[in-house]
Amino acid sequence: MLPAAPKTVLLVEDDGPTRNLFRDALKRAGYSVSAVEDGLAALQSIEQKRPDLVVLDMALPRLGGRDVLRELRGNPETRNIPIIIVTGTDVSNMNERAGVLVLQKPFDPDMLVHAVDGHLRRPRS
Repeated sequence: MLPAAPKTVLLVEDDGPTRNLFRDALKRAGYSVSAVEDGLAALQSIEQKRPDLVVLDMALPRLGGRDVLRELRGNPETRNIPIIIVTGTDVSNMNERAGVLVLQKPFDPDMLVHAVDGHLRRPRS
């Protein structure tokens, strides 16, 4: 029996050091990680290869995280992709309404790995 392919995570983070820190932690945890630094690149990446989960910063160049979230949730082909928002701004009103998990920066990268692990195990509608 072949081993299962690793789950894929798209990491959307414009800050280089933070992006590298999160990417390295997720790779160590066994995930296949693609990383982009803006919202337009995120949508293009998702169109080419659908990830199992998106880690999405809110403050992004070219197309902000809220716009990316709106695009993903408005498209029947992407609306059920699990999303974890990582941000330094207050988005507390988004948790239930958008069906996303929010992690408030700063936090330990292990916390992100734990959130990704848990979010990928939850049943999807």
